[in-house]
Amino acid sequence: MRDEALEWTGGIYDLFDIPRGARLHRPQVLELYEPASRRLLTAVRGRALTTGGDFRLDTEIVTARGHHRWIRITASVEIEGGRPVRLFGMKRDVTEDIARLAEFARRAERDPLTSLANRGAFDKRFSKVGGRAPIGALLLIDLDGFKGINDAHGHAAGDLCIQRSAARLAETCPDAALVARIGGDEFAVLIAQPVDRWAVETLGRRISAALGCPIEHGGRRLRIGASVGIAYGEAGSGIDTPAELFARADAALYAAKAAGRNTVRIDGEPPGSAAGAA
Repeated sequence: MRDEALEWTGGIYDLFDIPRGARLHRPQVLELYEPASRRLLTAVRGRALTTGGDFRLDTEIVTARGHHRWIRITASVEIEGGRPVRLFGMKRDVTEDIARLAEFARRAERDPLTSLANRGAFDKRFSKVGGRAPIGALLLIDLDGFKGINDAHGHAAGDLCIQRSAARLAETCPDAALVARIGGDEFAVLIAQPVDRWAVETLGRRISAALGCPIEHGGRRLRIGASVGIAYGEAGSGIDTPAELFARADAALYAAKAAGRNTVRIDGEPPGSAAGAA
């Protein structure tokens, strides 16, 4: 297996956008693989040559003409006298299959009404608190007066309020690590570390103000509010578990709800403090 020459059918040349019949040398072709795919292919190929086994692998390439593609490699090792002498197999374009799977995964983590991240995506991201991607702050938002809108004007009006509120929330938090709808009229915003507490508190007030603006529906101006509870990722000198951080943010939200509409409260700060008032 010291010979690095490659023998391809015409279709494989086309897959890599290399002129048919061009002389092929493996190191040059490897340069067309994305770095992570190249490393994985090298490791899997080396293991197959050592063990004499087969392998199947999906890898990403950038063709000679600059096109990004995913290919599926299915290969076997030919052994003679106990030594590998040839590796042969097939390569197939699976770009559309990979894109379709990625779209399914994206949809599975999106709330269909608002297009924000859903509760599953929030839980997945939030579970990393204290790990490689720690959370600097968690903001929990609950709409005030939503049930009255739903009861008085119907579910279509309620859905519109949810959609408009979600759009305003996303627009207000462009730099957040994640903006999610975690319940009927409940939302969450994750802020990554490092965190500027003054900026987070200002963001909480901006969220409350933005979501408190009237919503036009059927010639009427529907009015809702938004209570915001904020908790920071570090309590004292320790780091919270996800459950502890969520509980502290939820307690702050409960305090905001108890204080009235369009109110912001921060965990650990007394009601009516300058930072906690909207």
